[in-house]
Amino acid sequence: MPELSTDILIVGAGPSGMMAAIAAARSGKRVAVCDQMAQPGRKLLATGGGRCNLTNTLDNARLMAAFGPEGFFMRPALAEMDGLGLRRFFSALGVPTHSPDGIHVFPVSESAQDVLDALMREMAQLGVSVLPKTRVRSLRLEGRALKGVELEAGVLDAPSVIIATGGKSYPELGATGHGYVLAHAVGHSIAPPVPALVPLIAEETWPRDCAGVVLNDADLWVSMPQRGHRFRQGARGELLFTHRGISGPAALDLSRHVSWLLTDHPSVPIRIDITPDRDVRAWTALIDDWQRVHGRKMVRTLLDSYLPGSLAAVICTLAGIRPDAQPAEVTRPQRQALAELVTGLPLTITATEGFGKAMVTRGGVRLKGVDPATLESRTVKGLFFAGEVLDLDGPCGGYNLTWAFSSGWLAGKAAGEGQ
Repeated sequence: MPELSTDILIVGAGPSGMMAAIAAARSGKRVAVCDQMAQPGRKLLATGGGRCNLTNTLDNARLMAAFGPEGFFMRPALAEMDGLGLRRFFSALGVPTHSPDGIHVFPVSESAQDVLDALMREMAQLGVSVLPKTRVRSLRLEGRALKGVELEAGVLDAPSVIIATGGKSYPELGATGHGYVLAHAVGHSIAPPVPALVPLIAEETWPRDCAGVVLNDADLWVSMPQRGHRFRQGARGELLFTHRGISGPAALDLSRHVSWLLTDHPSVPIRIDITPDRDVRAWTALIDDWQRVHGRKMVRTLLDSYLPGSLAAVICTLAGIRPDAQPAEVTRPQRQALAELVTGLPLTITATEGFGKAMVTRGGVRLKGVDPATLESRTVKGLFFAGEVLDLDGPCGGYNLTWAFSSGWLAGKAAGEGQ
């Protein structure tokens, strides 16, 4: 280690950790970043399929709402560095951004590597010490005040420490949940972590017959009793059928809630509206019209005009309709079943594909133990948190990376100004 002490130590060299380092170093403090991986920012390189969906164009109110009831916790961080501020920040570092669809924001180069390189250059110019392959074993306290950390290689004195270790998603990229251990050891409560933004595994076997089928616009929802209340959540967007169940943005967004429900239930029933812009009454009228106008065509062929072929076959089977049946041969109960299946196809989720396939983690350091105005611990003076290690997660589309960057900025700035 180049020093045995530093003003601010950041644990974790992901997006939130690097942002915290830059904000803290700009305050004139000595800053060091330690990371258990050999290279910083490996998970950042994987974001957005390597394109790095930095943020989105939503205003702060809508962005916070996407995180659920706890989204208001983000308000101070977004006041310091919101999506527009992030775009200006990276532009100043030589990484201009654009929004091809008007919502999602990427670097113009479409390269996550450019984002990482810019952050690394800025840290180097500010004199930030980066300590790779360095694991923090524990936090050192004197009463309720932080004094530094114990590393596997020795002791490092630091009156301020920012835990930015991420969650447990993509463990091969360095997210092992170690930050939860450090926080819990000094008195913080941890909401049990579960995989989020992760593919879902179904009990039914029919999805394998549709593996590879993509629905550009599907509406998914879960509605079931949970802890004395009726829990209902939904997600809409692109859906991909897999050999084991479902994936794609809509399924990943819904997985945030399904993973949590699976901690209390062996399975979670969901429904899929394959054609969200055509309700069950419209489908019933359409199928009745088939009887009058297309009496000699097969129902399966007619359904193929609206749905992918393999999915149409599955739905006919589930409705009890023969593959070669003509509309005139279909009974009214079968027609009703067909309309209800297209607008609410049932699927039973029994598991997720786990942290190894999860983009983020739901759960973590409970927010009640952290001051949202500074992200400083309410338990230990000088201890701060940033990013995914906190119990706050959002949907796909730049939400979580916005939180990582903005929380890192606030924590770094507050640590720097607090000394």
